[in-house]
Amino acid sequence: MTETVLEVENLQVEFKTRNGIARVLNDVGFSVQRGQTLGIVGESGCGKSMTALSIMGLVPTPPGRIAGGQIRYLGEDLLAASESRMRDLRGNEVSMIFQEPMTSLNPVFTVGEQIAESVRLHEGLNKRDARDRAVEMLKAVGIPAAERRVREYPHQLSGGMRQRVMIAMALACRPSILIADEPTTALDVTVQAQIFDLLKELQESTQTAIIMITHDMGAVAEMTERVLVMYAGRVVEDGLTTEILTNPKHPYTKGLISCVPHLEAEPKPERPPLTEIPGVVPSLTELGTGCPFAPRCNEVLPKCRSDMPVTEQTGPDHRAACWALDAKGAAA
Repeated sequence: MTETVLEVENLQVEFKTRNGIARVLNDVGFSVQRGQTLGIVGESGCGKSMTALSIMGLVPTPPGRIAGGQIRYLGEDLLAASESRMRDLRGNEVSMIFQEPMTSLNPVFTVGEQIAESVRLHEGLNKRDARDRAVEMLKAVGIPAAERRVREYPHQLSGGMRQRVMIAMALACRPSILIADEPTTALDVTVQAQIFDLLKELQESTQTAIIMITHDMGAVAEMTERVLVMYAGRVVEDGLTTEILTNPKHPYTKGLISCVPHLEAEPKPERPPLTEIPGVVPSLTELGTGCPFAPRCNEVLPKCRSDMPVTEQTGPDHRAACWALDAKGAAA
């Protein structure tokens, strides 16, 4: 049986704002197995990155706080772990590729120094061995002339190379979990494909569990086995990626898929035309009691505006939270 490396249950995160308490995560739950890639998808502001920061123990406090739930890494509750324990885990057993490498990398240190720092800290290597590991990691992520590049600064590298450096830093200590937050944002499609191939190769050799955070349904189809669809801090649908993409249940998921352009000269009859989701993500301080997606939904029912939908099993490994499922039947 595949080992479960991470379990998140009923995770709740709140932020104090001028307009009151904003519940940015509300009862989020999922699990990830060793060697598996889980996708978390949704628009900006849906809670994807906050989920990652919660796992890493990096929720800014104040104004934020984790109000409830559990995050278990190999059975250990990370929410009960001390800060020193979290420092031992971060970058060592649980690593993260942050969204923008130019702001995540330190401009006054060489990329080699920044990679070597984590292995010196977590594995106790001396300066020479740590530098050798940095060169080894740059080679592993496909950066040419690694012996020279290890002495260069972030501004001397292209966007694709900086992203590869971020991946090298995250994988230097061979973590059990890698969180990739929009790892190909602002990169051209050729570099995106190279980054995806790199992550797949490294995962096959290390059996690292990957959590990929993205708004790109194409990246979800390319990289993941399972996917969570989030909206306004909640999981509205989750299941196997093939099932979600071919048989979505929630109107929001259907909207995300219909926003993806296709290359066929003639659209297929079973494929809906390219559309957009009307409106914007609501303010998290003004959600009310009903479904937060109701104002933007084309399948809205009167009940949606007054009651929060419950999550229902819609297949052997597929769940969704939508009152329209009751009206149309779970197979709708």
